[in-house]
Amino acid sequence: MTVTNPENNPSQSHLKTKPTESATGNSTQNITHPHKGKDDLADNSGGYDEHSDLMNEGEIKTPKAVDNDDNRAPISVVAEQLVLAFNHSPYLVFNGMQMRFDGESIQCHLQARADLIGNVTFGILHGGVAATMLDSVGGIVAMLEIYRSNQGSTSDQFKKISRLATVDLRVDYLAPGRGKAFIASAEVLRLGRKGATVRMQMVNDEGKLIATGMASFAY
Repeated sequence: MTVTNPENNPSQSHLKTKPTESATGNSTQNITHPHKGKDDLADNSGGYDEHSDLMNEGEIKTPKAVDNDDNRAPISVVAEQLVLAFNHSPYLVFNGMQMRFDGESIQCHLQARADLIGNVTFGILHGGVAATMLDSVGGIVAMLEIYRSNQGSTSDQFKKISRLATVDLRVDYLAPGRGKAFIASAEVLRLGRKGATVRMQMVNDEGKLIATGMASFAY
């Protein structure tokens, strides 16, 4: 079975970024979909972003995934195909980000590079790179959870996966982005019929927490 986005729309959503300053002095970034708010989660008729785009590029294929539990593809197969699709996303390739499945969960890995530095004076990773990692890992983990939860028919599950789009993203930068490598992970807090709420975090190679995020995804 090949799953592609049912809406043949090549355009991508543009995100509006509203930086603010928290009471503790740590930077906070809110990213909101320009056409959709939290109240629009129940209607994703216009939802379209980079997640659904890369699903078209790296089409998920499952071995005869029909509406029968006995014929469902193993979760590990779907996870590896999601990883493959994301790892072929041009923007993730450009940034050197790589998704990896460890048998249980999917994480996003990044090796530090000079061209990803935002603060040259102190050698700190650009905040946009951290936000991309958090958004991407949140999306792929939500996609896998849709399949893992096995709610509804298999075909409906893959339709949701192909339509998944970021509606709202909040990023808190807790420490300077220093390190030789960075790892982002995510946890689905709520999975509904029309959307998911996901919590993400990014640490460096020493395990220090660099940034956290909360995101809403619609499908």
